[in-house]
Amino acid sequence: MDNGIAVIVVEKESDGQLRRIDERTWTTAMIASLEHTNFITIGNQEYKTIEGRLNLDAGKLEILVVAVRNE
Repeated sequence: MDNGIAVIVVEKESDGQLRRIDERTWTTAMIASLEHTNFITIGNQEYKTIEGRLNLDAGKLEILVVAVRNE
């Protein structure tokens, strides 16, 4: 049985501020796919993954992203 892990996605805005944009449980398959993924989509917005941190105290994976600006 795959209970997954809680994942928090944090956006680094252009002014350097950090903003939590998503928190949900991911399956282990979704977590494993991060090894091969550079971009994720949340709410029809594409984000480039920058880095991840496993917060053992909170029991959550935190992923830092920046928004992809389509101009």
